Amino acid sequence: MTKTTAPVHVVGVGMIPFSKPGRSDSYDAMGSQAARRALDDAGIALSLVEQAYVGYVYGDSVSGQAALYGVGPTGIPVVNVNNNCATGSSALWLARQAIASGAADCVLALGFEQMTPGALTSVFTDRPDALRLFNETREAHQGTHPSAPTAAQFFGNAGQAYIDEFGMDPDTLAHISVKSRRHAAHNPYAVFTDPVSVEEVLASPTIHGPLTRLQCCPPTCGAAAAILCSAEFARKHGLDASVRIRAQAMTSDTPESFAGDPRMLVGYGIARAAADAVYEESGVDPEDIPVVELHDCFTTNELLSYEALRLTPEGTAEKFILSGDNTYGGRVVTNPSGGLLSKGHPLGATGLAQCAELVWQLRGQAGGRQVENARLALQHNLGLGSACVVTLYEKV
Repeated sequence: MTKTTAPVHVVGVGMIPFSKPGRSDSYDAMGSQAARRALDDAGIALSLVEQAYVGYVYGDSVSGQAALYGVGPTGIPVVNVNNNCATGSSALWLARQAIASGAADCVLALGFEQMTPGALTSVFTDRPDALRLFNETREAHQGTHPSAPTAAQFFGNAGQAYIDEFGMDPDTLAHISVKSRRHAAHNPYAVFTDPVSVEEVLASPTIHGPLTRLQCCPPTCGAAAAILCSAEFARKHGLDASVRIRAQAMTSDTPESFAGDPRMLVGYGIARAAADAVYEESGVDPEDIPVVELHDCFTTNELLSYEALRLTPEGTAEKFILSGDNTYGGRVVTNPSGGLLSKGHPLGATGLAQCAELVWQLRGQAGGRQVENARLALQHNLGLGSACVVTLYEKV
């Protein structure tokens, strides 16, 4: 984890509407469009950008250049980033470091994904699986269910462990999906905006453990981008520097992840460590944060993340959900965008789409999703394997 040494401002964000596989443009066209939108939002030309970090999971090497060259080949360093579902935030983390260290004054972070229908699978079958240690740990402690998608097994097991320990009614998880759709109804970038009821969520096909189909995020295509710069660069070019990154931390697994607790195996511990580092660096109490975009790849992970991020004390997530403390009028608005469950989850774009949503919230530009008087915003992006990035933004 690297401490910020100089202020880093987010002066431009852009994304395109997410879509189902087969209904999107190609990855390079999506990436180019998102980059242009971020540049237009910042009000600068690509020629002022000094570095670019471009994230995607499913794509050939140098796909980042292919997307960025659609805006213009400028000769700048372009670094391709792949960190599973945390790819977008990993690109953001690298871009922030470049500004904070003084290595650059203006950097682009871009993420995109062109996905195919169905559950995530490995592309290369002729070499060791990057998740081998995770699969071996899961199989040793929880067994395996070949008919269930691998990711659903990880996150379904984690949710079941929480249910078993705290005696939570598993039907409570359905309320997260209902809340997600209600928020997404106000998001023109979201894939699923029609409302669903608790009964509909529970009646959808069972995937694994407590998870039904409407509690699992869909494969999605899309792109998002952000322009980061120093305070001096913003002043020089007359940019809107009203949003800055106050603190950020990135973590990976420790031996605790593989000790047998299925919650630790899906990133509860590394999310807690990243969040705590952010709170320590910033001096901000989680009670003071009014809006959060967190990694709800499954309802079970949203549940766990409430407590990992210290939005509610351990063992109280069920009350947090049922009392409405996770939505408008409650303690904190979680996933005003609709989150991964409803907005969609194009892996490389997700972290930067979260960034865009929170920048809009802090600027007061979120329309029907606006959280009133938001001056702090927290982002949580997790990639199994693992990487977790937690970012705290503030309005200045």
